[in-house]
Amino acid sequence: MPLNKRALLPILVAGLLVSGCVGIRPSPLTADEIAATNRSDRETARAAVEPIDHPLTLEEAIARALKYNLERRTRLIEEAIALNQLDVSQYDMLPKLAAAAGYTHRNEDLVARARDSVTGEPSLANPFISSDRSHSLYSLGLTWNLLDFGVSYYTAKQNADRVLIAMERRRKAMHVLIQDVRTAFWRAASAQKLKGELREAIALAEQALADARAAEQERLRSPIDSLRYQRQLLENLRLLEAIDQELSTARVELAHLVNAPFEPELLVVEPADALGKRMLDIPVERMEEVAMAQNADLREQFYNARIARDETRRALLRLFPSLSFSYELKRDTDSFLVHNRWTQAGAQLSWNLFNVFAAPSQMRLGDAGVALADQRRMATQMAVLAQVHLARLQFANAWQQYDRADAIWVVDEKINQQVANRERVQAQSKLDRVANNTTAILSLLRRYQSLAQAHAAANRLQATLGMELEVGSVQDLSLAQLTAAVGTALKDWQDGRMPEPRRPEGKGS
Repeated sequence: MPLNKRALLPILVAGLLVSGCVGIRPSPLTADEIAATNRSDRETARAAVEPIDHPLTLEEAIARALKYNLERRTRLIEEAIALNQLDVSQYDMLPKLAAAAGYTHRNEDLVARARDSVTGEPSLANPFISSDRSHSLYSLGLTWNLLDFGVSYYTAKQNADRVLIAMERRRKAMHVLIQDVRTAFWRAASAQKLKGELREAIALAEQALADARAAEQERLRSPIDSLRYQRQLLENLRLLEAIDQELSTARVELAHLVNAPFEPELLVVEPADALGKRMLDIPVERMEEVAMAQNADLREQFYNARIARDETRRALLRLFPSLSFSYELKRDTDSFLVHNRWTQAGAQLSWNLFNVFAAPSQMRLGDAGVALADQRRMATQMAVLAQVHLARLQFANAWQQYDRADAIWVVDEKINQQVANRERVQAQSKLDRVANNTTAILSLLRRYQSLAQAHAAANRLQATLGMELEVGSVQDLSLAQLTAAVGTALKDWQDGRMPEPRRPEGKGS
Protein backbone atom coordinates (compact mmCIF):
# COMPACT_ATOMS: atom_id res chain seq x y z
CA MET A 1 0.00 0.00 0.00
CA PRO A 2 1.53 3.42 -0.92
CA LEU A 3 2.53 5.72 1.90
CA ASN A 4 0.42 8.83 2.43
CA LYS A 5 1.79 12.34 2.92
CA ARG A 6 1.61 12.19 6.72
CA ALA A 7 3.76 9.07 6.75
CA LEU A 8 6.33 10.68 4.45
CA LEU A 9 6.78 13.73 6.71
CA PRO A 10 8.92 12.01 9.43
CA ILE A 11 11.10 10.42 6.76
CA LEU A 12 11.72 13.80 5.13
CA VAL A 13 12.57 15.41 8.52
CA ALA A 14 15.00 12.59 9.36
CA GLY A 15 16.60 12.92 5.94
CA LEU A 16 17.11 16.64 6.41
CA LEU A 17 18.71 16.10 9.82
CA VAL A 18 21.08 13.45 8.48
CA SER A 19 22.07 15.60 5.52
CA GLY A 20 22.70 18.52 7.86
CA CYS A 21 25.03 16.43 10.04
CA VAL A 22 26.91 15.05 7.06
CA GLY A 23 27.40 18.58 5.67
CA ILE A 24 29.46 19.87 8.65
CA ARG A 25 32.87 21.14 7.54
CA PRO A 26 35.89 22.51 9.48
CA SER A 27 35.49 26.20 10.24
CA PRO A 28 38.82 27.81 11.26
CA LEU A 29 38.83 30.95 13.36
CA THR A 30 39.32 34.21 11.54
CA ALA A 31 42.02 36.69 12.42
CA ASP A 32 39.40 39.11 13.78
CA GLU A 33 37.91 36.43 16.03
CA ILE A 34 41.33 35.50 17.40
CA ALA A 35 42.21 39.16 18.00
CA ALA A 36 38.87 39.80 19.73
CA THR A 37 39.31 36.74 21.96
CA ASN A 38 42.87 37.71 22.87
CA ARG A 39 41.76 41.22 23.71
CA SER A 40 38.92 39.90 25.86
CA ASP A 41 41.24 37.46 27.63
CA ARG A 42 43.73 40.20 28.48
CA GLU A 43 40.97 42.40 29.85
CA THR A 44 39.57 39.53 31.92
CA ALA A 45 43.01 38.55 33.23
CA ARG A 46 43.67 42.09 34.48
CA ALA A 47 40.13 42.71 35.74
CA ALA A 48 39.85 43.59 39.46
CA VAL A 49 43.66 43.75 39.76
CA GLU A 50 44.69 46.73 41.85
CA PRO A 51 47.20 48.94 39.98
CA ILE A 52 50.76 49.24 41.25
CA ASP A 53 51.60 52.87 41.91
CA HIS A 54 54.36 52.35 44.48
CA PRO A 55 57.45 50.16 44.94
CA LEU A 56 56.64 46.55 45.82
CA THR A 57 57.67 44.93 49.07
CA LEU A 58 58.30 41.20 49.27
CA GLU A 59 55.12 40.74 51.31
CA GLU A 60 52.97 42.57 48.78
CA ALA A 61 54.56 40.71 45.85
CA ILE A 62 53.63 37.36 47.46
CA ALA A 63 50.16 38.65 48.33
CA ARG A 64 49.56 39.82 44.77
CA ALA A 65 50.72 36.47 43.40
CA LEU A 66 48.37 34.60 45.74
CA LYS A 67 45.46 36.83 44.82
CA TYR A 68 45.98 37.54 41.13
CA ASN A 69 48.28 34.87 39.65
CA LEU A 70 46.48 33.10 36.80
CA GLU A 71 48.02 29.67 37.44
CA ARG A 72 46.82 29.82 41.04
CA ARG A 73 43.34 30.73 39.83
CA THR A 74 43.45 27.61 37.67
CA ARG A 75 44.25 25.49 40.74
CA LEU A 76 41.32 27.02 42.60
CA ILE A 77 38.98 26.21 39.69
CA GLU A 78 40.25 22.61 39.64
CA GLU A 79 39.48 22.34 43.34
CA ALA A 80 36.01 23.77 42.77
CA ILE A 81 35.40 21.24 39.97
CA ALA A 82 36.40 18.39 42.29
CA LEU A 83 33.99 19.72 44.91
CA ASN A 84 31.21 19.92 42.33
CA GLN A 85 31.89 16.34 41.27
CA LEU A 86 31.41 15.32 44.90
CA ASP A 87 28.07 17.13 45.04
CA VAL A 88 26.93 15.46 41.82
CA SER A 89 28.00 11.97 42.93
CA GLN A 90 25.97 12.28 46.13
CA TYR A 91 22.78 12.57 44.07
CA ASP A 92 23.58 9.21 42.45
CA MET A 93 22.71 7.52 45.76
CA LEU A 94 19.10 8.76 45.56
CA PRO A 95 16.34 6.73 43.87
CA LYS A 96 15.68 7.47 40.21
CA LEU A 97 12.50 9.50 39.68
CA ALA A 98 11.64 9.46 35.98
CA ALA A 99 8.77 11.14 34.16
CA ALA A 100 7.95 9.99 30.62
CA ALA A 101 5.45 10.96 27.97
CA GLY A 102 4.98 9.26 24.63
CA TYR A 103 2.76 9.54 21.57
CA THR A 104 2.12 6.82 18.98
CA HIS A 105 0.28 6.95 15.69
CA ARG A 106 -0.40 4.28 13.07
CA ASN A 107 -1.97 4.79 9.67
CA GLU A 108 -4.09 1.64 9.99
CA ASP A 109 -6.12 0.28 12.88
CA LEU A 110 -4.59 -2.43 15.03
CA VAL A 111 -6.83 -5.30 13.80
CA ALA A 112 -6.35 -8.79 15.27
CA ARG A 113 -7.88 -12.19 14.70
CA ALA A 114 -8.52 -14.89 17.31
CA ARG A 115 -8.26 -18.69 17.46
CA ASP A 116 -10.25 -21.05 19.64
CA SER A 117 -7.99 -22.26 22.40
CA VAL A 118 -9.84 -25.60 22.65
CA THR A 119 -10.36 -26.65 19.08
CA GLY A 120 -7.57 -24.67 17.54
CA GLU A 121 -9.90 -23.52 14.80
CA PRO A 122 -10.10 -19.87 13.71
CA SER A 123 -12.72 -17.92 15.63
CA LEU A 124 -15.98 -17.30 13.79
CA ALA A 125 -16.08 -13.77 15.17
CA ASN A 126 -14.98 -10.92 12.96
CA PRO A 127 -11.43 -9.48 13.45
CA PHE A 128 -11.43 -6.92 16.24
CA ILE A 129 -9.75 -3.54 16.86
CA SER A 130 -7.94 -3.37 20.22
CA SER A 131 -6.25 0.06 20.14
CA ASP A 132 -6.74 3.62 18.90
CA ARG A 133 -4.74 4.70 15.93
CA SER A 134 -3.34 7.58 17.98
CA HIS A 135 -2.91 7.63 21.73
CA SER A 136 -0.54 8.99 24.39
CA LEU A 137 1.07 7.32 27.37
CA TYR A 138 2.25 9.18 30.49
CA SER A 139 4.18 7.73 33.41
CA LEU A 140 5.89 8.86 36.61
CA GLY A 141 8.08 6.21 38.17
CA LEU A 142 10.38 5.79 41.16
CA THR A 143 13.16 3.22 40.85
CA TRP A 144 15.79 2.29 43.41
CA ASN A 145 18.56 -0.22 42.86
CA LEU A 146 20.32 -1.47 45.97
CA LEU A 147 23.52 -2.37 44.08
CA ASP A 148 23.68 1.03 42.37
CA PHE A 149 23.27 2.67 45.78
CA GLY A 150 26.27 0.81 47.16
CA VAL A 151 28.43 1.59 44.13
CA SER A 152 27.42 5.25 44.24
CA TYR A 153 28.22 5.40 47.95
CA TYR A 154 31.82 4.33 47.40
CA THR A 155 32.11 6.59 44.35
CA ALA A 156 31.04 9.55 46.48
CA LYS A 157 33.63 8.62 49.12
CA GLN A 158 36.31 8.51 46.43
CA ASN A 159 35.25 11.90 45.08
CA ALA A 160 35.44 13.30 48.62
CA ASP A 161 39.05 12.11 48.82
CA ARG A 162 39.74 13.62 45.40
CA VAL A 163 38.59 16.98 46.77
CA LEU A 164 41.19 16.62 49.53
CA ILE A 165 43.82 15.65 46.93
CA ALA A 166 42.96 18.80 44.95
CA MET A 167 43.49 20.82 48.13
CA GLU A 168 46.90 19.24 48.69
CA ARG A 169 47.90 19.97 45.10
CA ARG A 170 46.80 23.55 45.58
CA ARG A 171 49.07 23.70 48.64
CA LYS A 172 52.01 22.40 46.58
CA ALA A 173 51.28 24.92 43.83
CA MET A 174 51.19 27.69 46.43
CA HIS A 175 54.64 26.69 47.75
CA VAL A 176 56.07 26.68 44.22
CA LEU A 177 54.48 30.06 43.48
CA ILE A 178 55.89 31.65 46.65
CA GLN A 179 59.33 30.21 45.88
CA ASP A 180 59.22 31.64 42.34
CA VAL A 181 58.10 35.03 43.64
CA ARG A 182 60.85 35.19 46.25
CA THR A 183 63.50 34.27 43.68
CA ALA A 184 62.18 36.72 41.07
CA PHE A 185 61.86 39.48 43.70
CA TRP A 186 65.52 39.27 44.67
CA ARG A 187 66.59 39.08 41.04
CA ALA A 188 64.56 42.24 40.40
CA ALA A 189 66.12 43.86 43.48
CA SER A 190 69.60 43.06 42.20
CA ALA A 191 68.73 44.42 38.75
CA GLN A 192 67.41 47.60 40.31
CA LYS A 193 70.46 47.95 42.56
CA LEU A 194 73.02 47.28 39.81
CA LYS A 195 71.32 49.18 36.99
CA GLY A 196 73.02 52.52 37.67
CA GLU A 197 76.38 51.01 38.58
CA LEU A 198 76.37 48.87 35.44
CA ARG A 199 75.73 51.87 33.21
CA GLU A 200 78.52 53.87 34.87
CA ALA A 201 80.94 50.93 34.65
CA ILE A 202 80.12 50.29 30.98
CA ALA A 203 80.51 53.99 30.16
CA LEU A 204 83.86 54.11 31.99
CA ALA A 205 85.06 50.99 30.18
CA GLU A 206 83.99 52.39 26.80
CA GLN A 207 85.85 55.62 27.51
CA ALA A 208 88.98 53.74 28.59
CA LEU A 209 88.75 51.59 25.45
CA ALA A 210 88.49 54.69 23.26
CA ASP A 211 91.53 56.19 25.00
CA ALA A 212 93.49 52.97 24.51
CA ARG A 213 92.69 52.86 20.80
CA ALA A 214 93.72 56.50 20.43
CA ALA A 215 97.00 55.78 22.26
CA GLU A 216 97.61 52.84 19.93
CA GLN A 217 97.15 55.00 16.85
CA GLU A 218 99.46 57.68 18.27
CA ARG A 219 102.01 54.96 19.17
CA LEU A 220 102.33 56.25 22.73
CA ARG A 221 102.81 52.67 23.97
CA SER A 222 104.20 49.52 22.46
CA PRO A 223 101.65 47.77 20.20
CA ILE A 224 101.58 44.55 22.23
CA ASP A 225 100.98 46.40 25.52
CA SER A 226 98.25 48.49 23.93
CA LEU A 227 96.52 45.42 22.50
CA ARG A 228 96.71 43.57 25.82
CA TYR A 229 95.28 46.62 27.53
CA GLN A 230 92.36 46.69 25.05
CA ARG A 231 91.86 42.94 25.41
CA GLN A 232 91.39 43.27 29.18
CA LEU A 233 88.99 46.18 28.71
CA LEU A 234 86.94 44.23 26.15
CA GLU A 235 86.79 41.24 28.47
CA ASN A 236 85.47 43.45 31.27
CA LEU A 237 82.92 44.98 28.89
CA ARG A 238 81.76 41.53 27.82
CA LEU A 239 81.30 40.53 31.46
CA LEU A 240 79.40 43.71 32.31
CA GLU A 241 77.09 43.32 29.31
CA ALA A 242 76.45 39.68 30.21
CA ILE A 243 75.41 40.77 33.72
CA ASP A 244 73.13 43.43 32.24
CA GLN A 245 71.47 40.89 29.92
CA GLU A 246 70.99 38.38 32.73
CA LEU A 247 69.24 40.93 34.93
CA SER A 248 67.11 42.47 32.18
CA THR A 249 64.43 39.74 32.43
CA ALA A 250 63.97 39.87 36.21
CA ARG A 251 61.26 42.55 36.26
CA VAL A 252 59.32 40.83 33.48
CA GLU A 253 59.33 37.55 35.43
CA LEU A 254 58.14 39.27 38.59
CA ALA A 255 55.42 41.17 36.72
CA HIS A 256 54.17 37.91 35.20
CA LEU A 257 54.00 36.19 38.59
CA VAL A 258 52.00 39.01 40.21
CA ASN A 259 49.84 39.52 37.08
CA ALA A 260 50.98 43.11 36.57
CA PRO A 261 51.46 45.02 33.31
CA PHE A 262 54.94 44.70 31.82
CA GLU A 263 55.10 48.46 31.39
CA PRO A 264 56.06 50.56 33.29
CA GLU A 265 58.92 48.86 35.10
CA LEU A 266 58.30 47.48 38.57
CA LEU A 267 60.22 48.96 41.47
CA VAL A 268 60.89 46.90 44.58
CA VAL A 269 61.82 47.69 48.17
CA GLU A 270 64.26 45.36 49.87
CA PRO A 271 63.13 44.09 53.30
CA ALA A 272 64.80 45.71 56.26
CA ASP A 273 65.24 42.34 57.99
CA ALA A 274 67.81 40.04 56.50
CA LEU A 275 67.07 36.38 55.94
CA GLY A 276 67.26 34.54 59.25
CA LYS A 277 68.61 31.06 59.86
CA ARG A 278 66.72 30.25 63.05
CA MET A 279 65.07 27.30 61.34
CA LEU A 280 68.45 25.57 61.48
CA ASP A 281 68.19 25.58 65.28
CA ILE A 282 65.11 23.32 65.14
CA PRO A 283 66.01 19.67 65.79
CA VAL A 284 65.79 17.52 62.70
CA GLU A 285 63.61 15.03 64.61
CA ARG A 286 61.03 17.77 65.11
CA MET A 287 61.18 18.58 61.38
CA GLU A 288 60.60 14.92 60.52
CA GLU A 289 57.58 14.79 62.82
CA VAL A 290 56.02 17.87 61.23
CA ALA A 291 56.78 16.71 57.68
CA MET A 292 55.17 13.31 58.28
CA ALA A 293 51.91 15.04 59.19
CA GLN A 294 51.99 18.14 57.00
CA ASN A 295 53.80 17.33 53.74
CA ALA A 296 51.41 17.72 50.82
CA ASP A 297 52.88 14.87 48.74
CA LEU A 298 52.59 12.42 51.61
CA ARG A 299 49.07 13.49 52.50
CA GLU A 300 48.05 13.00 48.88
CA GLN A 301 49.34 9.42 49.00
CA PHE A 302 47.26 8.77 52.12
CA TYR A 303 44.16 9.81 50.21
CA ASN A 304 45.19 7.76 47.17
CA ALA A 305 45.52 4.68 49.39
CA ARG A 306 42.05 5.27 50.75
CA ILE A 307 40.68 5.66 47.21
CA ALA A 308 42.32 2.34 46.26
CA ARG A 309 40.62 0.58 49.17
CA ASP A 310 37.25 2.05 48.25
CA GLU A 311 37.81 1.01 44.63
CA THR A 312 38.35 -2.57 45.79
CA ARG A 313 35.12 -2.49 47.81
CA ARG A 314 33.26 -1.00 44.88
CA ALA A 315 34.54 -3.67 42.48
CA LEU A 316 33.62 -6.49 44.87
CA LEU A 317 30.19 -4.99 45.41
CA ARG A 318 29.46 -5.34 41.70
CA LEU A 319 29.80 -9.11 42.06
CA PHE A 320 26.69 -9.32 44.26
CA PRO A 321 23.14 -9.78 42.91
CA SER A 322 21.28 -6.65 41.86
CA LEU A 323 18.01 -5.96 43.70
CA SER A 324 15.81 -3.17 42.37
CA PHE A 325 12.41 -1.81 43.40
CA SER A 326 10.06 0.24 41.23
CA TYR A 327 6.77 2.07 41.64
CA GLU A 328 5.06 3.85 38.72
CA LEU A 329 1.96 5.94 38.05
CA LYS A 330 0.70 5.49 34.48
CA ARG A 331 -2.00 6.99 32.28
CA ASP A 332 -2.94 6.01 28.71
CA THR A 333 -5.38 7.91 26.46
CA ASP A 334 -6.28 4.74 24.51
CA SER A 335 -10.12 4.66 24.51
CA PHE A 336 -10.20 0.85 24.26
CA LEU A 337 -8.70 0.48 27.73
CA VAL A 338 -11.15 -0.08 30.56
CA HIS A 339 -8.76 1.44 33.11
CA ASN A 340 -6.81 4.39 31.70
CA ARG A 341 -5.05 5.14 34.99
CA TRP A 342 -3.21 2.57 37.08
CA THR A 343 -0.24 2.09 39.38
CA GLN A 344 2.44 -0.50 38.91
CA ALA A 345 4.95 -1.80 41.47
CA GLY A 346 7.65 -4.39 41.11
CA ALA A 347 10.81 -5.90 42.47
CA GLN A 348 13.53 -7.57 40.46
CA LEU A 349 16.50 -9.66 41.51
CA SER A 350 19.19 -10.34 38.93
CA TRP A 351 22.67 -11.79 39.11
CA ASN A 352 25.29 -12.39 36.50
CA LEU A 353 26.35 -15.96 37.19
CA PHE A 354 29.68 -15.43 35.48
CA ASN A 355 30.60 -13.17 38.42
CA VAL A 356 31.32 -16.37 40.34
CA PHE A 357 34.25 -17.03 38.02
CA ALA A 358 35.33 -13.36 37.95
CA ALA A 359 35.37 -12.94 41.75
CA PRO A 360 38.87 -14.38 42.41
CA SER A 361 40.39 -12.22 39.67
CA GLN A 362 38.60 -9.13 40.97
CA MET A 363 39.85 -9.80 44.50
CA ARG A 364 43.43 -10.28 43.30
CA LEU A 365 43.19 -7.08 41.26
CA GLY A 366 41.82 -5.16 44.22
CA ASP A 367 44.52 -6.46 46.56
CA ALA A 368 47.18 -5.53 44.02
CA GLY A 369 45.77 -1.99 43.74
CA VAL A 370 45.78 -1.56 47.52
CA ALA A 371 49.30 -2.98 47.77
CA LEU A 372 50.49 -0.57 45.06
CA ALA A 373 48.91 2.42 46.84
CA ASP A 374 50.49 1.36 50.16
CA GLN A 375 53.86 0.91 48.48
CA ARG A 376 53.64 4.36 46.93
CA ARG A 377 52.75 5.82 50.31
CA MET A 378 55.72 4.14 51.97
CA ALA A 379 58.05 5.22 49.16
CA THR A 380 56.77 8.79 49.43
CA GLN A 381 57.25 8.69 53.20
CA MET A 382 60.89 7.65 52.85
CA ALA A 383 61.38 10.25 50.11
CA VAL A 384 59.93 12.97 52.34
CA LEU A 385 62.27 11.99 55.18
CA ALA A 386 65.20 12.27 52.77
CA GLN A 387 63.86 15.60 51.50
CA VAL A 388 63.76 16.97 55.05
CA HIS A 389 67.45 16.23 55.57
CA LEU A 390 68.41 17.39 52.06
CA ALA A 391 66.38 20.60 52.27
CA ARG A 392 67.89 21.38 55.68
CA LEU A 393 71.43 20.82 54.37
CA GLN A 394 70.71 22.85 51.23
CA PHE A 395 69.41 25.75 53.31
CA ALA A 396 72.49 25.59 55.60
CA ASN A 397 74.81 25.52 52.58
CA ALA A 398 72.90 28.32 50.82
CA TRP A 399 73.06 30.43 53.97
CA GLN A 400 76.82 29.85 54.26
CA GLN A 401 77.29 30.75 50.59
CA TYR A 402 75.30 33.95 51.08
CA ASP A 403 77.29 34.88 54.19
CA ARG A 404 80.53 34.31 52.31
CA ALA A 405 79.35 36.20 49.21
CA ASP A 406 78.30 39.13 51.41
CA ALA A 407 81.74 39.27 53.03
CA ILE A 408 83.49 39.10 49.64
CA TRP A 409 81.31 41.92 48.30
CA VAL A 410 82.16 44.12 51.29
CA VAL A 411 85.89 43.61 50.66
CA ASP A 412 85.60 44.12 46.88
CA GLU A 413 83.58 47.30 47.39
CA LYS A 414 86.26 48.70 49.71
CA ILE A 415 88.95 47.82 47.18
CA ASN A 416 86.91 49.47 44.44
CA GLN A 417 86.61 52.66 46.46
CA GLN A 418 90.35 52.69 47.16
CA VAL A 419 91.20 52.18 43.47
CA ALA A 420 88.71 54.89 42.45
CA ASN A 421 90.34 57.35 44.85
CA ARG A 422 93.82 56.47 43.52
CA GLU A 423 92.62 56.82 39.93
CA ARG A 424 91.31 60.30 40.66
CA VAL A 425 94.79 61.41 41.73
CA GLN A 426 96.21 59.55 38.70
CA ALA A 427 97.99 57.00 40.87
CA GLN A 428 96.11 54.15 39.21
CA SER A 429 95.22 53.41 35.57
CA LYS A 430 91.68 53.40 34.22
CA LEU A 431 92.10 49.73 33.44
CA ASP A 432 92.59 48.95 37.13
CA ARG A 433 89.56 51.01 38.03
CA VAL A 434 87.42 49.30 35.38
CA ALA A 435 88.65 45.87 36.46
CA ASN A 436 88.00 46.49 40.15
CA ASN A 437 84.67 48.14 39.42
CA THR A 438 83.65 45.10 37.40
CA THR A 439 84.79 42.80 40.20
CA ALA A 440 82.75 44.75 42.76
CA ILE A 441 79.65 44.62 40.55
CA LEU A 442 80.13 40.91 39.98
CA SER A 443 80.53 40.38 43.74
CA LEU A 444 77.32 42.29 44.41
CA LEU A 445 75.53 40.24 41.77
CA ARG A 446 76.78 37.01 43.34
CA ARG A 447 75.65 38.29 46.73
CA TYR A 448 72.11 38.82 45.42
CA GLN A 449 72.18 35.49 43.60
CA SER A 450 73.22 33.66 46.74
CA LEU A 451 70.56 35.55 48.70
CA ALA A 452 67.91 34.47 46.16
CA GLN A 453 69.18 30.90 46.39
CA ALA A 454 69.02 31.06 50.18
CA HIS A 455 65.40 32.25 50.01
CA ALA A 456 64.58 29.47 47.55
CA ALA A 457 66.24 26.90 49.83
CA ALA A 458 64.31 28.20 52.81
CA ASN A 459 61.09 27.96 50.85
CA ARG A 460 61.89 24.38 49.77
CA LEU A 461 62.46 23.44 53.40
CA GLN A 462 59.15 25.04 54.40
CA ALA A 463 57.37 23.26 51.55
CA THR A 464 58.87 19.93 52.59
CA LEU A 465 57.67 20.51 56.14
CA GLY A 466 54.22 21.48 54.84
CA MET A 467 54.40 24.95 56.42
CA GLU A 468 51.92 27.09 54.53
CA LEU A 469 50.62 30.63 54.86
CA GLU A 470 47.67 30.70 57.25
CA VAL A 471 45.91 33.61 55.57
CA GLY A 472 42.31 32.38 55.28
CA SER A 473 40.35 32.93 52.10
CA VAL A 474 42.44 34.84 49.59
CA GLN A 475 39.36 35.98 47.67
CA ASP A 476 37.62 37.40 50.75
CA LEU A 477 40.63 39.39 52.00
CA SER A 478 41.60 42.74 50.55
CA LEU A 479 45.10 43.16 49.17
CA ALA A 480 46.17 45.19 52.21
CA GLN A 481 44.84 42.56 54.63
CA LEU A 482 46.48 39.76 52.67
CA THR A 483 49.79 41.64 52.59
CA ALA A 484 49.70 42.05 56.37
CA ALA A 485 48.91 38.35 56.83
CA VAL A 486 51.77 37.34 54.52
CA GLY A 487 54.14 39.62 56.43
CA THR A 488 53.17 37.97 59.72
CA ALA A 489 53.61 34.49 58.24
CA LEU A 490 57.03 35.34 56.78
CA LYS A 491 58.16 36.67 60.16
CA ASP A 492 57.00 33.45 61.83
CA TRP A 493 58.92 31.43 59.26
CA GLN A 494 62.01 33.56 59.75
CA ASP A 495 61.76 33.14 63.52
CA GLY A 496 61.57 29.38 63.08
CA ARG A 497 58.05 28.97 64.45
CA MET A 498 56.51 25.69 63.38
CA PRO A 499 52.88 24.54 63.58
CA GLU A 500 51.79 21.66 65.72
CA PRO A 501 51.75 18.50 63.61
CA ARG A 502 48.34 17.19 62.64
CA ARG A 503 47.71 13.63 61.61
CA PRO A 504 46.43 13.06 58.07
CA GLU A 505 42.90 11.80 57.76
CA GLY A 506 42.41 8.17 56.95
CA LYS A 507 45.82 6.92 58.02
CA GLY A 508 44.43 3.67 59.22
CA SER A 509 41.94 3.21 56.39
